[in-house]
Amino acid sequence: MNRKPEFHFDRSLYHSTADVQIRFNDIDILGHLNNVVYFSLFDTAKAQYLHQVMEGNIDWRRVETVIANIDCSFIASAYYGEPITIYTRCCEMGQKAFTLEQVMLNSDTNEIKAVCRTVMVSYDPDRGTTVEISDRARRGIENLEQRAFPC
Repeated sequence: MNRKPEFHFDRSLYHSTADVQIRFNDIDILGHLNNVVYFSLFDTAKAQYLHQVMEGNIDWRRVETVIANIDCSFIASAYYGEPITIYTRCCEMGQKAFTLEQVMLNSDTNEIKAVCRTVMVSYDPDRGTTVEISDRARRGIENLEQRAFPC
């Protein structure tokens, strides 16, 4: 099966970008970006997105969201030295969870390398339970995304 997953990328829907560097030690024996490293790079872009959403006012030592589900479609191989940009957006938001969609591409050729979808759940570490998304986080996401999300 050599068919690549289809994905339509509309750059105008993404208001957060992160340029990330592929390091030499991120490469596997075949010369490709190791599939585990994709998740690390997506996490870097997620952190930047959340930093923008919260306008830089985040206590990274206090967990307020956890990953409930993460899915990555590997579309094309990435290699050492390629200029990589990750585009991140919130595509869904409910009462307690929101979904981030991320697209990794070669910033010179615009070739899509991978697409990641992550369900993030708001979490209260003191009680060990899920909670509703805070008003501050909801407003931050809606401001960055330039749209309102139905609850």
